[in-house]
Order: sequence, then structure tokens, then C-alpha cells
Amino acid sequence: MTDNVAGALCYLFGLITGILFLVLAPYNQSRSVKFNAFQSIFFNIVWIAAWIVLTIVAIALHVIPVLGAVLSVTLNLLLLIGGLIVWLYLMFKTYNNEKVMLPVIGPMAEKQAGV
Repeated sequence: MTDNVAGALCYLFGLITGILFLVLAPYNQSRSVKFNAFQSIFFNIVWIAAWIVLTIVAIALHVIPVLGAVLSVTLNLLLLIGGLIVWLYLMFKTYNNEKVMLPVIGPMAEKQAGV
């Protein structure tokens, strides 16, 4: 499997495939695959943390009868659509041999991958 395909697959199932490609022997030697695996792991951790924070905010917003429910649903939808767009963008660009660095996560992934 080429590095661009392996890199794109790092994002496919998030944490699972990111960790898997860091463990598998031929792929954990490639710096670009390691970078994409770490970026996938970090992106998914941030996405999960955002869901947790948003759930806490949504519970607090339900004190306000109608407005709280509308805001809660709107924020959840924005997080879902935004995360899906970033996830698909990362997979597409990586498959096309283009390196995409997310603002805060990218440098951390680069440092971990030794790029």
C-alpha cells in the first residue's frame, strides 16, 4: 500500500486506524504515515472533547425552555457538520499526496512523528 493510501486510511476510523498504522511494521517507518496517524488521533481526541464540553453546555442550556433546546441542537449540528467536513477534507487531501496541517494539532503531530 502506498503512503498516500495508508495516510488517508489513518483518518478512516479515527483513533482505531490512527493507532493501528502506528503499530503496523511497514507503515510505522514512514514519516508521512506517522504524521497522518498522529494528526488523526489528536483530531479525534479534540472532537470527542468538544462533544463532551458541548453536552455539558447543552445540559446547562436546557434550563432555558425553548431557547436552550434550539441552541443545543444548533451547536450539536454545527459540531457534527464541521467535524465531518474537516475529516473528509483531511482524507481527500492526504489521498491526493497533499500535506494538510491543522492549526494546533498539526505541529504536535509533526513533533510526535519526527518530521
